[in-house]
Amino acid sequence: MDILGWSLVILLFVVGMAGAIYPILPGALAIYGAFFIYGWFFSFKEFGLWFWLIQTVIVIVLFIADYAVSAWGVKRFGGSKASIIGSTIGLILGPFVIPAFGLIIGPFAGAVIGEVIIGTSLKNSLKVGLGSVVGLFTSVVVKVILQLAMIVVFVLWLVF
Repeated sequence: MDILGWSLVILLFVVGMAGAIYPILPGALAIYGAFFIYGWFFSFKEFGLWFWLIQTVIVIVLFIADYAVSAWGVKRFGGSKASIIGSTIGLILGPFVIPAFGLIIGPFAGAVIGEVIIGTSLKNSLKVGLGSVVGLFTSVVVKVILQLAMIVVFVLWLVF
């Protein structure tokens, strides 16, 4: 049972880290779920109030930062609410429409389309599209760092 427990924990960590890049995967929630799997297979006694508070705060910060950083990229390049909505839709649909490159093309195209719809010039719309890609990459970096922090806190909590 130990092998099954650790396998599930590691699988959820891998799914969580993949979720930092591929938005359809649960990301931080998979990592958070790994802590419960560990508790059910082994024990919850290693985890106290501080562990759960730290992990929960990281998850909350991660969700807020994910949206804020992506929106920042669009806003920084002159985007409007329409381009933020368009880039979000593109981020969700892009990987399905264009499997290999949809993760990048989707938010870019969504932001450009959102800006064009509200009457922004094509030149400025393309600039905003670039901002959506910058925001996406920045968001991925932030998510990877915070999700790695979750895993490191988990490991350190077990070791010490």
